[in-house]
Amino acid sequence: MNYQWYPGHMTKAKRMMQENIGLIDLVIELVDARIPLSSRNPDIDELGRNKARLILLNKADLADDACNKAWIAYFKKKGFHVLEINARAGTGIKGVQGAVREACREKIERDRRKGIVNRPVRAIVVGIPNVGKSTFINSIAGKACAKTGNKPGVTKGKQWIRLNRELELLDTPGILWPRFDSQEVGRNLAFIGSMNDEILQKTELAMDLLTCLMVHYKQELVERYQFSEELEAPLQVYEHICESRKCYKKGGEIDYEKGALLLLDDFRSGRIGRITLERPDGAA
Repeated sequence: MNYQWYPGHMTKAKRMMQENIGLIDLVIELVDARIPLSSRNPDIDELGRNKARLILLNKADLADDACNKAWIAYFKKKGFHVLEINARAGTGIKGVQGAVREACREKIERDRRKGIVNRPVRAIVVGIPNVGKSTFINSIAGKACAKTGNKPGVTKGKQWIRLNRELELLDTPGILWPRFDSQEVGRNLAFIGSMNDEILQKTELAMDLLTCLMVHYKQELVERYQFSEELEAPLQVYEHICESRKCYKKGGEIDYEKGALLLLDDFRSGRIGRITLERPDGAA
């Protein structure tokens, strides 16, 4: 399956971000902790050149804890300020304001030397679709400032939100990039729901996901779906999942698409376990 999705509104969103970057002191980039590299839009590094940078590993509660720590060390070594958060639950949000001050220390001290006080840091919040930008903004603001949803493409335009005297945020639509460097990147984005599910072959996507999970997270699959550890072929495991969860069509034929939706939902919601599909050492 060819994993690619770049609707027309993303070109407009990218142009809008480029037009506003001159107003910005800090780029806050949300990435999905389960796929920290695949969920980074390579255009953001160019967009945020010469700006202070803060990376937030969102949905860290769904990712492997040991991998979260490894990714934090990885990004810090690259020169980024970085935190792990769960925007929906609010975990880690209290640390964001301090991280912003640390990332923008030079700008704040420069303002102070010029006699400028109480000028807020202006930050742009960026990331791929469905990574949780609007949920993060609502969480840090303590109120519903930005529209949220569990599918990509909810945020359509820009929105300035003043949180307090120290920080203003610019919410932006989630954008992908016109062509992925590899199909593995596109596949990972499809796994977490950052592409439109309606354009994907869900049974093939589920089989790809199951094949990945059988390598590093077979025990979690065994515990979730109660199959014999002797099963090695992903197709056998897939059929067991469909049968055990009563995914049948009329006449008793296995409904592979229903099983695919069940598997994908279990992964995305964390019911299979805390899973990370990318590691800093390059192991997938």
